[in-house]
Amino acid sequence: MTPFHFLHLTDPHMPPPGGLVFGRDTAPRLAAAIADIAARHGPGSAAPAAFAVLTGDLARDGEPEAYARLREMLAGLPCPAHLLLGNHDDRAAFRAAFPEAPVDANGFVQQAVATPIGHCLMLDTHEPGRPEGRLCERRLGWLADRLAEGAGPVLLFLHHPPLSAGIPGMDRSALQDAEALWEVLAPHRARIRHIFHGHLHRPMAGSWHGIPLSSLRGTAFQVALESMPGKIVTSGREAPCYALVRVLGEDVVVHTRDLPEAAT
Repeated sequence: MTPFHFLHLTDPHMPPPGGLVFGRDTAPRLAAAIADIAARHGPGSAAPAAFAVLTGDLARDGEPEAYARLREMLAGLPCPAHLLLGNHDDRAAFRAAFPEAPVDANGFVQQAVATPIGHCLMLDTHEPGRPEGRLCERRLGWLADRLAEGAGPVLLFLHHPPLSAGIPGMDRSALQDAEALWEVLAPHRARIRHIFHGHLHRPMAGSWHGIPLSSLRGTAFQVALESMPGKIVTSGREAPCYALVRVLGEDVVVHTRDLPEAAT
């Protein structure tokens, strides 16, 4: 059996040309990740990636120029990219910049990707003007329909984590409909292999209702684990990173690749 590989990146917070995020241009950090991926995970490599998933906060604040810049940079990937929305994104501006990106019947940026290791279901938790994540009845209905279509393994992707991580400032903006999400997933619990999310800007692994989940430092910046109540402490000194996910049968392994030379 041949392992199936894909990549997970998150929270690039791409600014428009000349723009900054917390005093820095975040583009070189994402560029370093893309260059490393191109060198290590292209066709013919030991671990070729079938695709990359970016779990939201693609742009600094949903600017059209930021999405145009991101699109140009993602052309350097050696594989297709599947893009999710986060709270800093703008659905209309994203769709204008990436008109080929799949959407559901209601215009949400959601899709099901069939792979040899099961279905990858990608959710849209963006709620305009709000930092927290939402999954309305229409979005959850789409998910329920996709789960009802098959009986194979499922990997789930979304921006906002469905659980408290113990970082007060970030926990306030987690997914607000977590229990509604669980009600949809519960009948299929045995099929859900892993949940991948962003938003926290921290390397994290654990489980939610017994389902394994993981996240990464954002390529743009990091959030301190020691953030105090009412305050979120950010830094650009930690290395940006991406994850190589290796799936073999029922086993899922998430390797993190740090890029210390790109830390600023």
